[in-house]
This record gives sequence, C-alpha cells and structure tokens, in this order.
Amino acid sequence: MKTQPARLQLLSVLLLGAVALAACSGPAQPTAVTVPTAAAQLNNSLTLVEWSGYELPEFWPAFAAQHANIAPDYKFFVEDAEAYTIVESGFDYDLVHPCTNYWQLYVDAKLIQPIDTSRLTNWSGIRPELAKLGQFNGQQYFVPWDWGFESILYRTDKVTTPPKSWADLWNPEYAGHISLYDCGECNYIATALSLGFDPWNVTPEQDAQIKQKLIELKPSLLNYWADFTEINSLIASGDVWVAANVWNDAYKSAVDEGLAVDYITPTEGRLGWVCGYALSANSQNVDLAYDYLDALIAPDAMAYLSNEYAYGAANVKALELTDPTFIELFSLDDPSILDQTIFYRPLTEAQREAFTGAWSEIKAAP
Repeated sequence: MKTQPARLQLLSVLLLGAVALAACSGPAQPTAVTVPTAAAQLNNSLTLVEWSGYELPEFWPAFAAQHANIAPDYKFFVEDAEAYTIVESGFDYDLVHPCTNYWQLYVDAKLIQPIDTSRLTNWSGIRPELAKLGQFNGQQYFVPWDWGFESILYRTDKVTTPPKSWADLWNPEYAGHISLYDCGECNYIATALSLGFDPWNVTPEQDAQIKQKLIELKPSLLNYWADFTEINSLIASGDVWVAANVWNDAYKSAVDEGLAVDYITPTEGRLGWVCGYALSANSQNVDLAYDYLDALIAPDAMAYLSNEYAYGAANVKALELTDPTFIELFSLDDPSILDQTIFYRPLTEAQREAFTGAWSEIKAAP
C-alpha cells in the first residue's frame, strides 16, 4: 500500500486578489477580493487516477448506460505513494482511488473535496464502519469501495518448509524464488512485524535494523512485483515459490488455475487495507464523477468485484450476489474479521517521507 514535490495550487479555494495600483498623486485604493468559486464545470470527460484492473466496464455498467458517449480515462499507479505524487504534482483528474493510510494526507493537502452522499442512490448499502473511515472534520471525503488482505502466498508443491511467519521470508530454502511487492511502506511494516517492532513507532536503532534486514533479503529475491497480473503469472509459471504482500486475488487466481498453493495468516498477523474514491478539489466534471461513483457502489458492480478478485465489497447488499465460496474463504460477511487484521494506519507527512526514503535507500543498496 502505499518526496513531496511542490503542492498543487487549488483553483477552487484560492482567493483571487486584485490590488489597485496607487497613482503617484492620489491616495492608495482599497484591495478588491473576489469570493472563491468552484471549478468551472464542463462534464464532458472523466479521468481517474486508478489501480490497474479496476477499469473494467463491469464495475460501472450504470455509468455506461447513462453516458454512452463518455469513455473514462485512466492514469494507473502501482502503489499509494505513486498515486499521491501524481495527484500532488498537478495532474488533471476527477477521481482518485487511494487507501485509508493516505486519506488524511489528501484532506490535509486540500487535494479533494467533500462528497455529497445524498447524490449517491446506492449509499445506503455502504457499511457504516467503512464509511466512518472516510469522514474528516465532520464531512465525508471518501467513498469506501474495496477491502482485503496482504499476506504470503506459496506454492505447496515447490516449498518443503511452509512459511508460517513474515520472518520466514528470510528462509534460505526460498532463495531465488521470492517476490516482494514494490511498495516501501508494505515491506517496511512487514519486516518490522517480523522483528517484533511496532512499525509506526520505531526507534532510530530499529529503523536501521529494518532497512538492513530488507537489504539482506535482496540476494534471495527473484524480483519486485508491481502489478497483480505480473505476480499471478510468476506464481503460475513456478518461477515464484513465495510471494509477499499479495492480495486475495492472487490466491483466487492460483486456485482457478488448479495450482497447489496456500495463503497463510502469518503468526504476526495478516496486513489489511481499505480503499475508496475521492473527488478532486478541481474537478470540472463533478456531475459525471457522481454518476460514476454511484455506478461503482451499486450491488451488482460490488458483487462483480468480490467474484472477480475475492475482495470485500463496501456495499453489504453485494453479499447476496457473491459466490459463497469467496465469502467463506475470506470471511467477507464477518465484520469481526476487520478487528483481527493489522490494517494500515493513517500516515503523517513525516512517516510518508520516511517510508518512501527508506525504500529508495534499500533498493539502491548493493
């Protein structure tokens, strides 16, 4: 999951001042300031900063029916740190799909605007505990959509000693056949857990140990995976025996292909995530954005998410349309499963920079 460039200047919240110049012989004139206005509305296109795989038309059939002449555009990202950099750099977008650890940062940077849930006919089905995660300063800024796990998947036909812990990634038996998600925050947190540290409150000495531990793992790695289709292919080919920080879909894909695999709950705990959509503060296509959001959270679209990727759906009404196999496999109907998972926590700006910097340092190490 998921360096701070110059902040995006938000046109919708800046005051446009016009200061009258004083004539040489006359008194100074008063300053005239206009009232802030929302971004001008065009509603002729829709651009999303999105994870690869979520562009499927099956996720927004109602939008397609409403707007047959509008084909959404997608700017794909690999992990949350990249998405935040894209948005903060000034990229022109309407909707972005980050996960909860980054939500506070988007709000604090004024990159997004509050959501008017009364414009979403399918909002009533959203699980209240997930909706609450998207509330800041008494307003709803995010529409939760998907949730799931990050854990270790391994080929039971390739591995003699099954991994039981995040610490088992360093087992030399797996050397040359391990793949890590190309995500600094994810690997830092998993490694901290393997060492018995609180990932969000490390001492300088612990920070050094975490970095060194990840550097020591590099010779055993086949690669860093960046896309779900990539890691699924590597698992299927047998090149990867142990895949770290993979999501529910990796297990589903492997089982669908008849592979001998297991998806573990590490002794330290599975990691978990909740992701959702936010509306750009500068969107010129707000009406289209609301139509797209409403289509996304419709029960049939949410059920397609669960059936296609085995992820949890934010709309509880999707459960009755979801394959019972996936519901049982990942406890998608059990609210308590959320309490049994180590969910990514909201990041401060300092933590974001620390995770990003640490990952650059680790990857650059010989």
